[in-house]
Amino acid sequence: MRIFLTGASGYLGGVVTEHLIASGHQVKALARSLAARDRVTKLGAEAVPGSLADTDTLRLAAEEADAVVHAAVDFTHPAMHEVEQPALAAMLAGLKPGNPFVYTSTGLVYPDGHGVAADEDTLVEPELSAQPYKVLGERQALAAEGPAVTVIRAALIYGRGGTALLQGLIANAREQGVTAYIGDGNNEWSSVHVDDLARLYVAALTRAEPRLVVNAASRSGASMREIVEAVAHITEGRALSITMEQAQQKLGPFAGVLTRSSLMDPSRAEQLLGWKPSEPSLLDELRSGSYAASAGH
Repeated sequence: MRIFLTGASGYLGGVVTEHLIASGHQVKALARSLAARDRVTKLGAEAVPGSLADTDTLRLAAEEADAVVHAAVDFTHPAMHEVEQPALAAMLAGLKPGNPFVYTSTGLVYPDGHGVAADEDTLVEPELSAQPYKVLGERQALAAEGPAVTVIRAALIYGRGGTALLQGLIANAREQGVTAYIGDGNNEWSSVHVDDLARLYVAALTRAEPRLVVNAASRSGASMREIVEAVAHITEGRALSITMEQAQQKLGPFAGVLTRSSLMDPSRAEQLLGWKPSEPSLLDELRSGSYAASAGH
């Protein structure tokens, strides 16, 4: 299958590229810089120069592909919806009817579950979401006529020493000797290993189910306190509790995200796509896997 992929030079997209190529697919990858072109070429993909703002390039690449995977994500970009909306429109219009389109979303589209795992029928609204632009992107993709759209809502992604949240906690613990959780830290998050997640993309492209939304999460959750304590262990630092007021002074609005419960039910992906995560859990990966190795523990 000829696949056009956005985000291939990033953390998730790079691993997805590896798995797609290993499964026998041909990958063309959007690359907006020389460094990105070098990275995707080394992965075995063909670089397509351009960015999400280059809608003509996106449409042509989609027209020439058998499937499109949109894995380019920038949660810190303040105007990401304004960037993504025309990019999505171009790729969806370019795809031939029935061809697969996989949209990368996040479990943070769900409202705070207060300890109850969200399934795909849980109502998502921009005003209740920690990532409102992803709610809007999902709706745009699922409303498209023609392509077989799958939305993958990923839990906290981990593995191979990556993901900004975990890297930030480790860096902070190294620099200051302490790392913090907010309040009692008992709010739990689902998570998914980046290699397990990449296998779900491969499965979604094979199945090509129209208007399908699936949660990508392992069956093992972890509390924010457990995550922070694992980071403290590998950095030989100290885990401590801080108040919400202290957290807001340091982190701003992101403090509210870190106190949410973000548990997700992966049953639909397991049943419809035959997906079964097999990589080590988040806490095991922190304590004795790639993060422990990168921390020198």
